[in-house]
Amino acid sequence: MGGNHTQTKFILLGITDSPCAQTPLFVLFLSIYIVTLVGNVGIIVLVRVSPSLHTPMYFFLTHFAFIDICYSAVISPRMLADLLSEEKTISFSACMMQLQSFTHFAIVECHLLAMMAYDRHVAICHPLLYVTIISSRVCWQLVASSYLFAFFSAIICTWCAFGGSFCGPNLIDHFFCDIVPVLKLVCSDTHTSEMIIFAFVTINVVGTSVVLLLSYISILHAVLRMCSAQSRARAFQTCASHLTAVALFYGTTFFMYLQPPSSHRSLDKVASIFYSVVTPMLNPFIYTLRNKEVKGALVKHGRRMFNRWQHKRVVSSRT
Repeated sequence: MGGNHTQTKFILLGITDSPCAQTPLFVLFLSIYIVTLVGNVGIIVLVRVSPSLHTPMYFFLTHFAFIDICYSAVISPRMLADLLSEEKTISFSACMMQLQSFTHFAIVECHLLAMMAYDRHVAICHPLLYVTIISSRVCWQLVASSYLFAFFSAIICTWCAFGGSFCGPNLIDHFFCDIVPVLKLVCSDTHTSEMIIFAFVTINVVGTSVVLLLSYISILHAVLRMCSAQSRARAFQTCASHLTAVALFYGTTFFMYLQPPSSHRSLDKVASIFYSVVTPMLNPFIYTLRNKEVKGALVKHGRRMFNRWQHKRVVSSRT
């Protein structure tokens, strides 16, 4: 992978060049990263130990949490290290691997959000056929195909980004190796590469957003036909957390990638921080605080752990 290049390393300019701001930002982003890991690992463990959550919806949610952990891990540790170091260099191969990994996990997340929307569509619009349509085998096939398609898409996008000649500056005006800032350093013509990347972004982001849109149009149509206000409220509630996650992820993604290269501004770093660092932290809270089933399972296992702790304490005091 990669074409003719003379650069062996790049320098990441990072989030800020102010020395005074780097330590507070390190503490802030380290806290966010720890919460991200704890929250997403917590969701995976909770779903695994709760029989009531062994449904397709939460099967997709565990993979969603796993992807959040992965693509946050691709960005955050490197960003935290750079905030404390004076020389923010990254090798050509490491930069290429970071871009490929991040692109892969971001594309998988797009597909998972679309799958979760389709799952809600079938559950609300075709409840009697739900078990047949969204079977365990179908769930595994959908997830496996999304990982595979995302892998090949990421490989092609990375090849396009690093396939040119890097014979000029090696300063990447970003805090990680993203497609747009890397392409700015290519000396050769990047028009074809940009078109291929734009096509794959369109296929994945716009394609999955169409699935989301059609699913929720069907859901809205089905909900409005329900006679009971309580049934309508319950249906909307099951979709609320997913819609919030969709709005956060797709809002920043559309802003970042579906605009002309000349339109990219300093706000891009803020958008990148939001979708690559902040959103993975928020997702566990979105799916726990706005979901009765998850909150119920969390309370149940919390009480069970507390009762076990109390029992052990009583036993130890008697002995």
